[in-house]
Amino acid sequence: MISPIEGLKGIQPIAAGEENVRIAEGTGDMFSAIFRNAIQNVKETDAEKTQAEYLLSTGQLDNPSSMMIALSKYQTSVDLLVQLRNKAQDAYSELMRINL
Repeated sequence: MISPIEGLKGIQPIAAGEENVRIAEGTGDMFSAIFRNAIQNVKETDAEKTQAEYLLSTGQLDNPSSMMIALSKYQTSVDLLVQLRNKAQDAYSELMRINL
């Protein structure tokens, strides 16, 4: 038997660690929540990277590859934040070029 077509579901809230960011419909909170989550991710990965660098420099790190993994995570999160910023600037520039 063929099942009926289901309706589209709304965008799911963005998870920030353990918490869910609740977004009210019709507001610009989603846009700011994305940037807040990206900035928070950069801060967290920077702390992990700094901790791994400290442990490696003091000889307390058993697995040196974990420092490289932390560094890669940090670099990826920074790259994502920069790309989000660039896309937001491009969108703003495009909106400013629209003639009404």
